[in-house]
Amino acid sequence: MIDHKTNALLLRGMALLMSLLGVLTATGAAAQQHPQPRLPTIELTAGMHVIQAEVAQGPQEQTMGLMHRQTMRINEGMLFIYDNPRILCFWMRNTLLPLTVAFIADDGSIVNLKDMQPKTEHSHCSAKPVRYALEMNQGWFNDRGLKPGFKLRGSPFSSTRAR
Repeated sequence: MIDHKTNALLLRGMALLMSLLGVLTATGAAAQQHPQPRLPTIELTAGMHVIQAEVAQGPQEQTMGLMHRQTMRINEGMLFIYDNPRILCFWMRNTLLPLTVAFIADDGSIVNLKDMQPKTEHSHCSAKPVRYALEMNQGWFNDRGLKPGFKLRGSPFSSTRAR
């Protein structure tokens, strides 16, 4: 049996542990509120329009994407590159900016476009398996008349790219 003194010590220890867990959880949550540092960029073109696209190629970069970013310049975006074509689906949890995602075939042609609202968990998926997705400020593609079938140019889409 546990006496009152031991019980009191156990309760204090548990309270201290719970307090420590609360601090660690709050610290972890605070760390997740910051956007990832800017990623290396590449230049893409859409006709006469030049895009500076940050490249998210690894799983951690792709998961974080544009979360917690408060602004993005007009011709900036994020290009997600995957090893193999697949149906890609994106959502906007912790993303503060309204975005449009273009799902892009290997040759650079836009397969489909989806407008995405901030801070939602709705899935926005490619119409067929693709290797690329480009997120831009919402309306960017529409304002320039860029629709499915339009070809973007840039090093990821070159015909000489090793598969």
